[in-house]
Amino acid sequence: MFRLSVREITAAALGIALISVCSWISVPTPVTVPFTLQTFAVCLTAALLGLKCGLWAVAGYILLGAAGLPVFSGFRGGPGVLLGPTGGYIVGFLFTALCVGLPLRRFGRKLPMLAASMALGVLLCYAFGTAWFMAVYARNTGPVSLGTALSWCVLPYLIPDGVKILLAALLTRRLAPVLTHVFRTSGAAGRG
Repeated sequence: MFRLSVREITAAALGIALISVCSWISVPTPVTVPFTLQTFAVCLTAALLGLKCGLWAVAGYILLGAAGLPVFSGFRGGPGVLLGPTGGYIVGFLFTALCVGLPLRRFGRKLPMLAASMALGVLLCYAFGTAWFMAVYARNTGPVSLGTALSWCVLPYLIPDGVKILLAALLTRRLAPVLTHVFRTSGAAGRG
């Protein structure tokens, strides 16, 4: 799990770049909560690269941001972002990558399985991020109810994240054969 070939490192680096660029893309909405394409990129990266390279890509993205590179949304970086109220959602991307990558070995990239694993991964990210948000918010500002935290941090993103999951699953089905061919010898974009 810890040894990576040059092709796997290259694949993971491309995944980091994709997640970083997508985190900078902010889509305005009629309500005051814009959303980024981070979730889309994490799901797509994990589905295309598989468990090993997908996890390395997400972990690398988080580590680069923690080191201060402006890879997070709004061109932010540094430990303050990760330790802040919404940092748990970024760390929660590891759960998303795990949920997307694990079933690939057994079930391949069938569309229903991809969409279901991505949805489960995003739900785990929501759960971890919301618990983190409530703990940090309570420490810094005061207690916040679960309903309030969900209305601030999850509910506005349900429909956009559903669309992103669908797009990531559809793109995975189109791009996986190409990447499997490119990375065939290393297995970096193989079944898991």
